[in-house]
Amino acid sequence: MSSNRGVVYIGPGKVEVQNIADPKLQSPDGRKIEHGVILKVVSTNICGSDQHMVRGRTTAEPGLVLGHEITGEVIEKGADVEMLEIGDIVSVPFNVACGRCRCCREGDTGVCLTVNPARAGGAYGYVDMGGWIGGQARYVMVPYADFNLLKFPDRDRALSKIRDLTMLSDILPTGFHGAVKAGVGVGSVVYVAGAGPVGLAAAASARILGAAVVMIGDFNKERLEHARKVGFEPVDLSKSDRLGDMIAEITGTPEVDSAIDAVGFEARGHSGGEQPAIVLNQMMEITRAAGQIGIPGLYVTEDPGAVDNAAKQGSLSMRFGLGWAKAQSLHTGQTPVLKYNRQLMQAILHDRLPIADIVNATIIPLDQAVAGYESFDAGVAKKYVLDPHGGLAA
Repeated sequence: MSSNRGVVYIGPGKVEVQNIADPKLQSPDGRKIEHGVILKVVSTNICGSDQHMVRGRTTAEPGLVLGHEITGEVIEKGADVEMLEIGDIVSVPFNVACGRCRCCREGDTGVCLTVNPARAGGAYGYVDMGGWIGGQARYVMVPYADFNLLKFPDRDRALSKIRDLTMLSDILPTGFHGAVKAGVGVGSVVYVAGAGPVGLAAAASARILGAAVVMIGDFNKERLEHARKVGFEPVDLSKSDRLGDMIAEITGTPEVDSAIDAVGFEARGHSGGEQPAIVLNQMMEITRAAGQIGIPGLYVTEDPGAVDNAAKQGSLSMRFGLGWAKAQSLHTGQTPVLKYNRQLMQAILHDRLPIADIVNATIIPLDQAVAGYESFDAGVAKKYVLDPHGGLAA
C-alpha cells in the first residue's frame, strides 16, 4: 500500500487534501479488530452533510478526515472475515453497524447501539458518530465487514456502472428511505423540498415507486432547471411564499399525498434568512390529512451557527399541532442503508434507475476536492465523485 491521502477538515470554510495515516485493522480507541477490511477506495463522494461541518455548523473538530460515501476494493481482511475475498468490489453503507445489537438485529442499522460511545449510530468521517476515520481518501478501514459491505456480483459490470453504484453508500438509499417513509406508491402526488442530490434521489425513488407526479421545490434556479431536464416538476420558491398555491398550479389541488424534506436544519425562508423549521412546517401544511412526511434532511442536536439560542440546541419552532390535527405521520433519522442497497443495486444494474444522470454525477480527482467543496457549496447542480486513484477517468 502506498502512502494515504485524504480530505481533512481544517476549520470553518476550509478543507485540505493532506497525507494521512494508512488505515489499520483497529477501532477508534485502538483495539485490534479482526472483523474489518482495508479498502482501496474506488470512488468517494462529497455529500451535503459534509458541507454542514465544513461551514462550521456542527461541533466538528479540526483534523477530522471527511467522507462517508465510499465504494472500494478489498485489499486486506481480518481473520474473522469469511464472506469477502481480496479483490471484491463493495459498497460501504455510511452507517457503521455491528450487526449484533438489538437495533441492528431489527434492521435499524442507522442507530447501532455499540459503535459509538456517545450516542446511538455511527458513521465514517462525521462529527459525534464514533470517531471512525472518513473515506474521502485513497484507503480506508471498514469494521464488521461481513455484515456491512454489499459485494457487487460482477467486477467488470460494476466498474462500468460505477457512477451510479457509488450513490448506494448514502444518497440513493437516503432518498429512497425518505420516499418509503412518506408512503409513496402507485399514483401518489409527491412534493420534495430541496433540489440537491438527496432531493433528486428522493424524487427518482418516488418515480420508481410509482408516483404520478413528483414536484421539487428550491430557490436555486440551476438546480431547478436540472430537475426539469430529468423529468420532475420544478417549483421555484422565489416566486411566492404560498407553496400550496404553486402546487395547485401543477396538480389542481394545494395538497399532496406525500412530502419529503431533503433540506434539513439550514433551511431558508422566502425572505432569504434562515428559518430552520420552515420546511417542516410547510410539509405539514401541504400534506393531506392522514398523509405521510419523510425527513431524510439532516437535523442536529448542536448548531453553533444557528439563528437563535433554541436552534443552537436543536429546538425548532414547529407547528406540531397542525400535524397532529391532520393525523400525519412523520419519520426522521439516519437511513438504515442495508434495508435498501441490495434492491437498489439491482435496479441500477438492470437499467431501471439511472441515478448518476439524475444527480449529475461529476468525477474529479481527489486532489481537486477543495474546488469541489467550494463549487458544491455555491449550489452547483452537480454531485461530485472523487477519484482517489485515477481509475474512473476512463
